Amino acid sequence: MHEESLSPRRVRCPYCDAPFDLLLDPSQGSQLTWEDCHVCCAPIQVRIEVDEFDAEPDFSLTLGRDDEVL
Repeated sequence: MHEESLSPRRVRCPYCDAPFDLLLDPSQGSQLTWEDCHVCCAPIQVRIEVDEFDAEPDFSLTLGRDDEVL
């Protein structure tokens, strides 16, 4: 992982609604990972969908609770 490929995103916890920053690495392609909320410590699903065919690499981000299917 290279620092220049990291993309910061401001998100909100799906449990406690607290805002926090995530550093994402879309250069690794589409992925599903987990991140703990920095406030309530709940496990958050993080799904990154990368459009690899776009000239400008773009990605979408979806957050979900532990019991949701993303």
